[in-house]
Parts: sequence; C-alpha cells; structure tokens
Amino acid sequence: MYQVFKKEFNGFLNSFVAYIAISVFLVGIGLLMWVFPDTSVLSYGFADLETLFTFGPYVFMFLVPAITMRMFADERKSGTLELLLTKPLTDLQIILGKYFAGFLLLVFSLIPTLLYYFSIYQLGNPPGNIDTAGVIGSYIGLILLGGVFISIGVFASSLTDNQIVSFIFALFFCFIFYYGFQAISGINIWGKYSGTLEEMGILYHYNYMSKGLIDLRNVIYFFSVISIMIMLTKLKLSSRKW
Repeated sequence: MYQVFKKEFNGFLNSFVAYIAISVFLVGIGLLMWVFPDTSVLSYGFADLETLFTFGPYVFMFLVPAITMRMFADERKSGTLELLLTKPLTDLQIILGKYFAGFLLLVFSLIPTLLYYFSIYQLGNPPGNIDTAGVIGSYIGLILLGGVFISIGVFASSLTDNQIVSFIFALFFCFIFYYGFQAISGINIWGKYSGTLEEMGILYHYNYMSKGLIDLRNVIYFFSVISIMIMLTKLKLSSRKW
C-alpha cells in the first residue's frame, strides 16, 4: 500500500494540475475571506472563520475532483491499471494507497489557511478574542468532509477512463451527497420522514461540526460514508473478475 501511496503522492507533486487546483482553492477562499464585501471578515467585523467553514465545502467540490480525477481513470486509459492489479497487492490496498495520497494533499492545501486564523487572532479586539476551541473543532469537521469527498472522487475515477468525465461524476456526487438530501427533504411530501432524509446528507452533520461541536455520531457518520465509498470502489475493481 505504501508504494502505491508514494507513487500517487509523487505523481501529484509532479503534476501542475494539483498545484493549480490548490492555488485556485486558496485564492478563492482568500477572496471570500478578505475581499468580497458580502463575505469579508473585515466587513462584518466578527473575529471568526465562519466564511472559511461555510464556503470551504463548495470550493472543495471543485478541488477534490481535480485531485482525484486521474487516480483510476488515467491508469485505465494508459493501460497501467491491469499491470498494477497484477502486483502482489489487494484491491483494497491499492484503493487505500490512492485514497490516503489524495487525503494528504487535501490536508496540505488547508495548512496555508492557518494564516487566516493567526491574522484574525491578531485583529481581534482585544487580540486573541477568537474561539480557538471552536476553530479546532471546525477544522476537524472540514478535514473529515474532505475525506468524504476524496472517497467519492476515488469512486468516481474508478467508473471511467476519461478524466473529464471522472471530474464531472465526482462533482455531481459530492454535490448530491452534500446538499442533495437537504434539498429533497425540504419538499413537502415526506411528512415525518423528512428529518430522517435530511440526516442522511452530509450537510446536516457538517453543520454541527462546523460550529466546533464534536459529536461522536457525526464522526461515525463521516467514517461510515468513507468506508461505503471505498467498498463501492473495491466492488467496481473486483467486477473485472466476473
């Protein structure tokens, strides 16, 4: 698994796509945090990172597919997937190697946003007037959300040999899982089941995490979705043997 992880991560570092995607993510979040008047921290005058944790997931929807779109799609198109599958590695080890490489790159993309925390920490009145514990909890929620999106992206990449199609699939699935259940539950036809339907979506659980509330039920939900998507990817790879 480590060899797959190393190869995949080095592939990211040697790819301009990864750098461009991360740059777009940081520039987009930076503009939302400091420039655009409707979302700027300087405009509404509160020392918090709500803008990052509110709009971060939507920027992730474009960042993650750009990271994951080549994982299996490129291997399948170039014919190296069959060679990889013949190595003394299980399908699950291959998937996890690719998953953790993408996840680590995502975490690296978030590290520069810590500058926003230190900036707001100093801008507070008095300096340091920011809920640090809440920020830590919100970062954990954003990282877990990123982990879910990466697992969705890996699955999407396993469905096709076209990177653009993989990108579109991942973007669509991330949006549906994040906001789709919330939107569908708002339709006035579900009655008492609307709450249950809403809880099936990522947004419901992320809203709690983004407030710094670390609830074990929400953590279990995120890990469950990650596990399901990885198992679906494994099932897709295993279908070659049928």
